[in-house]
Amino acid sequence: MLKLYITDLSAYNNGFLVGEWVTLPLSGKELYLAIQQVLNEGEYLCQSDSIHEEIFITDYEWMGLELFNVSEYDSPWDVNDDVGKVLELSESKQKAVAFLLSQQITYDVDDAIGKADDVIIHENQTLEDVAYYLLQECYELDKLPPIIANNIDYEGVARELDCDGNYFEVDGDVFEYCG
Repeated sequence: MLKLYITDLSAYNNGFLVGEWVTLPLSGKELYLAIQQVLNEGEYLCQSDSIHEEIFITDYEWMGLELFNVSEYDSPWDVNDDVGKVLELSESKQKAVAFLLSQQITYDVDDAIGKADDVIIHENQTLEDVAYYLLQECYELDKLPPIIANNIDYEGVARELDCDGNYFEVDGDVFEYCG
């Protein structure tokens, strides 16, 4: 879930910080009512004849996994839709979407959702761990003579994987992007 602080722009320009925290996702009606409440309060405080229509996002806070960044002039409606789409996904797909957006492999939530199946998450592992398992899987290291098996440079293989551009270490996990 995502908390947004929605602020009345006209009130802000007149020296008043009028806003409200809303927790997304919301239904369209709930979001509309929350925005109208902020705008109505801003009109009342400014005591002017002008109608307040513009808002901006002053702050945001993820509760749990940070999925994407939000800027002050993003549409709360679009952000609400994106949060709703991502929260329908499994936890591992949410993590994959967050990875794709944070590493700027894509900039669009819908595109990231489409590419989430192209991400393999090696949880609680390092690149060196992944290198070991990759070599074990491909070359059956237990069948190699000990003089060879015991002298493989897994750290060096991990460096090569890092340079490959398909492996990323993020927050204690290794993400493999196969797209």
